[in-house]
Amino acid sequence: MENRNREVVVYCASSAEIDPLYFDAASKLGALFAENGITCINGAGKQGLMGALNDAVLKNGGRVKGIIPQFMVDAGWGHAHLTETIITETIHERKAAMVKSADAVIALPGGVGTLEELAEIITWRQLGLYQKPVIVLNINNYYQPLLSFLEKMISEKFMKEVYRELWQVASTPQEAVALIGAIPDWSYDYTKYD
Repeated sequence: MENRNREVVVYCASSAEIDPLYFDAASKLGALFAENGITCINGAGKQGLMGALNDAVLKNGGRVKGIIPQFMVDAGWGHAHLTETIITETIHERKAAMVKSADAVIALPGGVGTLEELAEIITWRQLGLYQKPVIVLNINNYYQPLLSFLEKMISEKFMKEVYRELWQVASTPQEAVALIGAIPDWSYDYTKYD
């Protein structure tokens, strides 16, 4: 697999009160990133799925680039042992910095913050502001209601059918990493949306 030197953003939950199967998926994704030489970019958190993901990447010898706003550092939410930590002034700067060098985005299950990040990156793809893969990691069919809602948007003509290509869906961490490796050309042709 030719994932060497790639950087992939992972959006995910910071909640620690969720089903262990989600923690297992985050840990497996982290181990796969390390095994395949993929640098994990995320919000630098130490709790929930983000903490499990970060711990698994690091435990397996991988690299984590955490990007976190100062107010979250001040609140004690940051992971203390990441490979690299970048501190921003605002949450908006954090989100822009996360995707700036990203070769792909993966969304693990999460709450409203994860939902907002996923909706934003899909919108950026639609507008041509971000032109690389977005993968919805649909563990335990967590994202099925959202995927159904996106289909409703398309069926009721709020989105063009071709926009269905803006995201891909994986059911396991292995599928998500395979999707990253299966995409030889990271660019995207937005001229077909005119």
